[in-house]
Amino acid sequence: MPELPEVEVVRRGLARWVRGRSIKTAEVLDARSVRRHAAGAEDLRANLEGAVVLDAVRRGKFLWMPLRGEGEQPTAPPTQALMAHLGMSGQLLVEDSHQPDEKHLKVRLVLGEAHDADGTPLPAELRFVDQRIFGGVFLSRLVPTPDGQPGGLAETPLPLVPEEAAHIARDPLDPAFSRDAFHAALRRRKTGLKRALLDQGLVSGIGNIYADEALWAARLHYARATDTIRRPETERLLDAVQDVMARALDAGGTSFDSLYVNVNGASGYFARSLNAYGREALPCPRCEEQGLATLIRRESFMNRSSYTCPVCQPRPRNGRW
Repeated sequence: MPELPEVEVVRRGLARWVRGRSIKTAEVLDARSVRRHAAGAEDLRANLEGAVVLDAVRRGKFLWMPLRGEGEQPTAPPTQALMAHLGMSGQLLVEDSHQPDEKHLKVRLVLGEAHDADGTPLPAELRFVDQRIFGGVFLSRLVPTPDGQPGGLAETPLPLVPEEAAHIARDPLDPAFSRDAFHAALRRRKTGLKRALLDQGLVSGIGNIYADEALWAARLHYARATDTIRRPETERLLDAVQDVMARALDAGGTSFDSLYVNVNGASGYFARSLNAYGREALPCPRCEEQGLATLIRRESFMNRSSYTCPVCQPRPRNGRW
């Protein structure tokens, strides 16, 4: 499953290549990839054709493109958005029309003509490709955000969010994310720290990989009780989360196979910089710098795995999570 940095890489690509362009035609090649659009493939096509993509927006791992429908006033706020759920293997790719179709192409949007700043024509198609068909695209009604802040990270933020994403919390890269509110909510929970980080109602966009990396960087164990977390520890953890994600963004995300790529088909390289995740029985980089031969430990966690350093991240006495 792509994590927040991967989705943000895709959002930035969409903002560069698709933002401001009209949708000339929409073609659904596999109805399974639009199953979340309850009105069906034909209704989706009819609503998309003639619409203009106003922006690309992300909150956590949710990604959407606000649309101005054909005939709607340019000054009116958008009422709906095209949401993209990448699932396990979904990809949004921008391609020239002469490029051959991908093997698992599910939806094709032919875009209006546009040019880059230097006059170079932009690719003519936005394609949704999905090998495992867990993802999909669909239309969602936009509703006002409860706090009046932008719905998510975007080039031109609007205080609107799709109904399907309104229930999730803001993510740590969102300018409207509140550290005070996060700490207070964390202290109210009676659960383990990693469980809290994976709770999209508390903070969005932190998946298993980046949770392990941030906890390692902050020297906190995943089983630490949230109601014992002190404010300086919360600050240290959030600093670590933001640093890990910023470095992953610089690298283009974390790729372990060919399924995750950005809109131009390039994979990320942050997997080469991981300090804890996936490093079972390998030396802890921080301990190694201090001349210690501590090996990273893997433990079962919520049908997944957690990777920790037994020296840097000692298990708390309450370690029941």
